[in-house]
Amino acid sequence: MSFQLSDEHRAIRKAVRDFGEEEIEPVAKEHDQNKEYPEEIRRKAAEADFVAPNIPMEYGGAGMDLLSSIIVTEELWRADPGIGSAVGSAGFGTDMIVEYGDEWMKEEYLPPIANGDSASCSMISEPAHGSNVAGIETHAEKDGDEWIINGNKMWITNGTVADVGVCMTKTTPGEGHGGITAFLVPMDTEGVQTEKIDNKLGIRASDLAEVVLDDVRVPEDNVIGEVDKGFYQLMDFFASGRTSVAAQAVGAAEGALDAAIEYASEREQFGQTIDEFQAIQHKLAEMATNVEAARSLTYRAASTVEAGRDQTAAKFASMAKLFASEHAVDVADEAIQVHGGAGYVTDHPVERYYRDARITKIYEGTSEIQKNIIADRL
Repeated sequence: MSFQLSDEHRAIRKAVRDFGEEEIEPVAKEHDQNKEYPEEIRRKAAEADFVAPNIPMEYGGAGMDLLSSIIVTEELWRADPGIGSAVGSAGFGTDMIVEYGDEWMKEEYLPPIANGDSASCSMISEPAHGSNVAGIETHAEKDGDEWIINGNKMWITNGTVADVGVCMTKTTPGEGHGGITAFLVPMDTEGVQTEKIDNKLGIRASDLAEVVLDDVRVPEDNVIGEVDKGFYQLMDFFASGRTSVAAQAVGAAEGALDAAIEYASEREQFGQTIDEFQAIQHKLAEMATNVEAARSLTYRAASTVEAGRDQTAAKFASMAKLFASEHAVDVADEAIQVHGGAGYVTDHPVERYYRDARITKIYEGTSEIQKNIIADRL
């Protein structure tokens, strides 16, 4: 099956690549070492429609299709996974608002996210519950025309920088998947406490936090969609989310490959550049083949998800995430090997790609979870 990019898709790729080379690559090392969130870059990216490109144009977004959004993600991560993660995640949770939110939510919260004035987060994972969303313990009780939320969320991207969050909360205990509700929670609401997690292996420029909700009161109007239907609403975005992570992995792998090719063409040993040695040529050939295979599978997943074929979409999204993430780590590992000792220090970016790529095998469902999903669809 062919996935020839349209002129519009190619123009998007070029625009994001130019942005990455001009705005991200020169400061990537600094942001990684200082664990510094790239606020200014996020705002510039928003001006170029690279933040939350899924937001419809009537709410200030670019209204991009999934493949276009995937290309944006891929190119941002190619420039630098840490900054790419921070920029690309600034609209976390907006899919839920776009699809199920009331009109007032869309009008109030989507435009500031699209134009870079604010960021959002999605609060799902908990200290004891990652892949098992049905087991979440954060709960909400009705009190008049308000809901009172209590619980503890963990590994929340943008937790300390977001202005608003979509919080998955148990509203009917004992009902498993059927008792979860999505709430829109302004992060400055009394009772919301955040603590930054900054001892990460990779993507250090992105913000990660623990969020504690202590008697957080939100109006009943802040229910997104229907009470007790939150899990089923969330299911609508699993396939697109995993396809996006696959694109992250493709971008990280391509960045590592590019660095390896450049280094091999410059590094001399035994009177010639090392890219003249067949052993290095074979490494680069295998790395490039795996990057292209991962990209093709990711684009096919995006096309299938966009077409709305639920079971097929879930299968291809999981295949793309599994294949792309596993090979991104392998490609980055080989990029270090091509560099030799120089790849083991921060003078070159490949060690950063190696650390950053590793997360793609974990979040949005681990590789093991993806294998379960694929097997279920066979």
